[in-house]
Amino acid sequence: MKPKKTPQRMCVGCQEMKNKKELIRVVRTPEGAVLLDPTGKKSGRGAYVCKQEACFARAFKEKRLERALKHPIEPAIYEELRVKIPHAE
Repeated sequence: MKPKKTPQRMCVGCQEMKNKKELIRVVRTPEGAVLLDPTGKKSGRGAYVCKQEACFARAFKEKRLERALKHPIEPAIYEELRVKIPHAE
């Protein structure tokens, strides 16, 4: 029996492919709400960010998450995301 392949996703910050489990998913639901998706199973358009300060900073500064989701993002969502990243100030 072959081992199950781990799904890979690209971080919007560093543009590197990583295991899906290592990333934080942000999703734009079909209703247009933008949320953090800890389960990775919510329906809608998803974008992923590494749990690293540098990736978060780049995604935030260059509005990469907004481009990936094709939707403006509320500051509250960025704040929620910042809390999930270790050592982010």
